[in-house]
Amino acid sequence: MMHIPTHIAIIMDGNGRWAKQRGLQRSDGHRAGTEAARAVVTRCRELGVRHLTLYTFSKENWSRPKDEVRTLFDLLTTFLKREEKSLKEQGIRLQVLGEIDDMPLAVRQVLRHVIRQTADCGEMTLNLALNYSGREEILRAARALAAKGVSPEAITEEVFANELWTAGQPDPDLVIRTSGELRLSNYLLFQSAYSEFYFTDIYWPDFTPTELEKAIADLNGRQRRFGKTGDQLDGA
Repeated sequence: MMHIPTHIAIIMDGNGRWAKQRGLQRSDGHRAGTEAARAVVTRCRELGVRHLTLYTFSKENWSRPKDEVRTLFDLLTTFLKREEKSLKEQGIRLQVLGEIDDMPLAVRQVLRHVIRQTADCGEMTLNLALNYSGREEILRAARALAAKGVSPEAITEEVFANELWTAGQPDPDLVIRTSGELRLSNYLLFQSAYSEFYFTDIYWPDFTPTELEKAIADLNGRQRRFGKTGDQLDGA
């Protein structure tokens, strides 16, 4: 029987290269990527994953061409409007990791509306990392603790984690990155300290629920030791 991870985080990479390979516009790749995300969210809910975090738009992504940034936000708002009812029916709560206030007004409005509408959903939490930076998240937490006057000796991992965007949620068991890139790209840096990583050459639009299950099966074949020896975990 396959053990289902509690929290999966995904770096959805390769939309542009997927489109280029097919002689399409980058916007077509992002559109296809949105459909892939929809299918993966649904499959995670079916499998019993409790938390799913999708790297949707990083702070660094603002440096992309303005037309592409506009397309990404248009796709996001369309997705949220279309999926609001489905999220509620599936019991999926929407959360945002990142600075909502710096995003376009239309995006902020839709995000806050869907967050409110799904606030009482308890089957799964869908985190969208939007306008997100792992380093900035850590700095933000440090600033918050300093502003509260918390003494150095009182700053434990738990206290610090409670100031992160993911406060109250478990760390990712599995971080998946598509498209063959082998880096974290400033994603969940504090939370991923003991996560397992799964890299695939498949571009995100081709990452199907079947590919998701392959990643989970791969995780099931590993032994997570958290600093201990294999013998200790085996009870030897």
